[in-house]
Amino acid sequence: MTIGVVVFPGSNCDRDVRWALEGCLGLTTRFLWHEERDLSGIDAVVLPGGFSYGDYLRCGAIARFAPLLQAVRDFAANGGPVLGICNGFQVLTEMGLLPGALTRNRDLHFLCQPVDLVVSNPSSPWLQAYGLGETITLPIAHGEGRYQLDAEQLDQLEQEGQVVLRYADNPNGSMGDVAGLTNAAGNVLGLMPHPERACDPATGGIDGRRLLAAALS
Repeated sequence: MTIGVVVFPGSNCDRDVRWALEGCLGLTTRFLWHEERDLSGIDAVVLPGGFSYGDYLRCGAIARFAPLLQAVRDFAANGGPVLGICNGFQVLTEMGLLPGALTRNRDLHFLCQPVDLVVSNPSSPWLQAYGLGETITLPIAHGEGRYQLDAEQLDQLEQEGQVVLRYADNPNGSMGDVAGLTNAAGNVLGLMPHPERACDPATGGIDGRRLLAAALS
């Protein structure tokens, strides 16, 4: 299998994701430059964290126009697994592949810390290795991670099981304690915490391994 890791000008977690996928899980990766359009031979796509296009305008607002992302949109529509981490989650919302928006943290501070997350729906292929209600620990590193959505729309997402990860102790003011959610089909997952930074005991834990390993399924 080959996992495509998207690279924008300003990406800074692309190599972290490659290290986790290759060094910890033994998978093959390929960097996908934002101007590419060819996803042939790619089995899953990861949009990593960072500051795509310098976060000018707002996080992910310019990245959504990248030529590569039209191919990613088609890939997702055909059931291809897509994972957006931190800035990647922001890009997915800007593209409309996931609903809502990520805004400035409640206290307007950049947060860099481990957080406890509750798995609220493990039915998505990305979370099938976790148990319902299981608590896992992943690090966050963001200044714009406060999830916002109309209350009625959020209620609908919850009823349909698309809210899949919640903060046990909400650090940023996200509505509904949302830390991660999927599209209706479950093949697209966006989350603010960084699973690639929780794949080696030497860096603080391995709770992210099972999520990234789901790219194999």
